Amino acid sequence: MDDTTAYHEAGHAFAAVRLGARVRLVTIAPDYDDGPKRYGDTQIEWETSGADDKEVRQKAVLVSLAGPVAEMIYSGDAYHPGFVPEWSSDWKQAWTAAATLHPDERTRLAFLEQASAEMYRLFKRDDNWAALAAIVDELLAHETLEGEIVHDIVGNGMN
Repeated sequence: MDDTTAYHEAGHAFAAVRLGARVRLVTIAPDYDDGPKRYGDTQIEWETSGADDKEVRQKAVLVSLAGPVAEMIYSGDAYHPGFVPEWSSDWKQAWTAAATLHPDERTRLAFLEQASAEMYRLFKRDDNWAALAAIVDELLAHETLEGEIVHDIVGNGMN
């Protein structure tokens, strides 16, 4: 299995936990019966009762961009997340989530680029990258992880 996919999905999962979502499942061996072929999948749920919709959308943007950012850091290649075909669904999710926050497309683009930089800074911290790498190790060993495992890994690495 490709390590790059594991880093990508671990990025989504790590960011989701850190931002308060519940990870249900993360896999690098997804079923292809529900749409186009994909290499990984991270299923999350947001606690929305009493939550500010704006805050949830901002966090959803960060989680969407976290996979591409983790993959960029792992590969050492800096790409714009909007220009890599394999990341088009992540970019589309981030773009859609940010639409009501920033209706003007130029402002939205700047917001998404800033969000990518924020994720980059988060992942470059040694403790966070170690937790993300631990998720990767588990994914490479088992291909699919239940959310509790991800929450345990991220929770153990948090200050």
